[in-house]
Amino acid sequence: MAKGIEIREAHFPGRAPIDAYGNGGFRFADMSHRGSLLCLPSGIYGWDMKEGDPLTVEAFSKVLAESGEIEVLLVGSGQNLKPIPADLKAALKERGIASDPMSTGAAVRTFNIMLAESRAVAAALIAV
Repeated sequence: MAKGIEIREAHFPGRAPIDAYGNGGFRFADMSHRGSLLCLPSGIYGWDMKEGDPLTVEAFSKVLAESGEIEVLLVGSGQNLKPIPADLKAALKERGIASDPMSTGAAVRTFNIMLAESRAVAAALIAV
């Protein structure tokens, strides 16, 4: 018997540059995603964050879980730069991750360059 539509967690199992952003989402790997993204060494994941949501340690749990493969985390906080809270910055630093907050557009451009250079980079991108 046929099952209904199965909704799974959004996940692309690989590393890919971000081709475009805006209108509430992103385009990458010949696909599009509406909403925010975590671009990690294990893949690209849908991320339940919106512009203005607090940047908490819990929201970055997937990043912290992959800390052994990440040297730099780019945090695209939306249209404007939003500082990383001290407790989150400390949790990242404790695991050897340098964090850099910037607008989402700047984070996308920087991520693509660092990815092309085969750097140990990850990005947390809030959709704009």
